[in-house]
Amino acid sequence: MVNEELKLQDLLQNDWKSVLKSTFRSENFEKLSVKVLDVYQNELVYPPVSQLFDALNLCSFENTRVVILGQDPYHGPGQAHGLSFSVPQGVPLPPSLKNIYKELFQDLGLMRSSGDLSDWAGQGVLLLNTSLTVRAGEAGSHAAMGWPMFTKAVLNLLNAHESPIVFLLWGNHAQQFASLIDANKHYVIKSAHPSPLSANRGRWFGSKPFSQTNNFLVSQGIEPIRWA
Repeated sequence: MVNEELKLQDLLQNDWKSVLKSTFRSENFEKLSVKVLDVYQNELVYPPVSQLFDALNLCSFENTRVVILGQDPYHGPGQAHGLSFSVPQGVPLPPSLKNIYKELFQDLGLMRSSGDLSDWAGQGVLLLNTSLTVRAGEAGSHAAMGWPMFTKAVLNLLNAHESPIVFLLWGNHAQQFASLIDANKHYVIKSAHPSPLSANRGRWFGSKPFSQTNNFLVSQGIEPIRWA
């Protein structure tokens, strides 16, 4: 159950709250907010409502250096906690995250054990999903709710960011948002999705997203990401 007085924007705790002010005032967001709060009241939804905007809360607008765009939260119990591809400490690694870590090792020789990517977020990696909620056990179940409107608003703001940003678009779904990004200003890396089916069919392994990201950041005089 959620507090009937709750407004979604009240879940934000940093500069995103003011940066997104015009979005929150829009009719489309009002409609989305009503739908989201309704499903939290009537369905088992992931992530917990308190963690809905954790991707933004852990990575402020001002400090964003990298965006990793996912599709929707994990739909199994205890997995989703508001960060794309991440799971809480102690939760077994989902297949996509296993493949991310395999590529991290192949790319930079780095290993991680925990699936919690909060340390990436704290360094300015925005772990954003295009839909921020999902019904338990049903992947993609909230894709038609209106979340892409919000995702586009976030990406448009980041596109106007003073500093260049690396956008990692993994898979066809994420790449549908590429037109929102000025590739002359920012660095866009497109590759296959790290899920087992896509990774084994497409160009995921060997795509070197982590070294590419850091090489670009360093070339711009920006601190690289500590991936491990």
